[in-house]
Amino acid sequence: MLRSLYNWVLNLSARPSAPYALGAVSFAESSFFPIPPDVMLVPMALARPDRAYFYAALTTITSVLGGLLGYAIGALLYDSVGQWLFSLYGLDKGAEAFRAAYAQYGHWIILLKGLTPIPYKLVTITSGFAGYDLVWFTILSIVTRGARFGILAALLGRYGPAIRGILDRHLGLVTAVLVVIVLGGFAAIKLIY
Repeated sequence: MLRSLYNWVLNLSARPSAPYALGAVSFAESSFFPIPPDVMLVPMALARPDRAYFYAALTTITSVLGGLLGYAIGALLYDSVGQWLFSLYGLDKGAEAFRAAYAQYGHWIILLKGLTPIPYKLVTITSGFAGYDLVWFTILSIVTRGARFGILAALLGRYGPAIRGILDRHLGLVTAVLVVIVLGGFAAIKLIY
């Protein structure tokens, strides 16, 4: 099943609708969707290395726009939708501690967590919930998401054939490692908050 999904994304990258699908996933991931855009970005950039930076820019823009929706969820809907999302991820007890940290470290939280496998939607919703300055939130989101996806595009552009060879031979292992990293991100949040 994993192999067929990987091949489907590779084939999708040749279609004119590929950037729309990537943008939709990236937008949704920053506000409510649990799957990171890397799942589409990596195979698409491997299939079309000449478009890796375009895909990274598109992912950055749509991620920041989705982050603004996440911010709005936190600012306007935390008592219903935002709280439900935090509960879904088992982070409802840590929400107040996370909110308090924004008073002193909001800019560092956005910059650092935007680069990590910790789900960015948690940062966006909490930024709205904590009332973090919207202009600074947007600027820092552009910086951190742009850096994350830009570095990924640079690595895929430079080492794309080698990375694709590894994925073609060891897709299951690579996926397992990525799942462990993402779950580690969730565990880190629970331990910290």
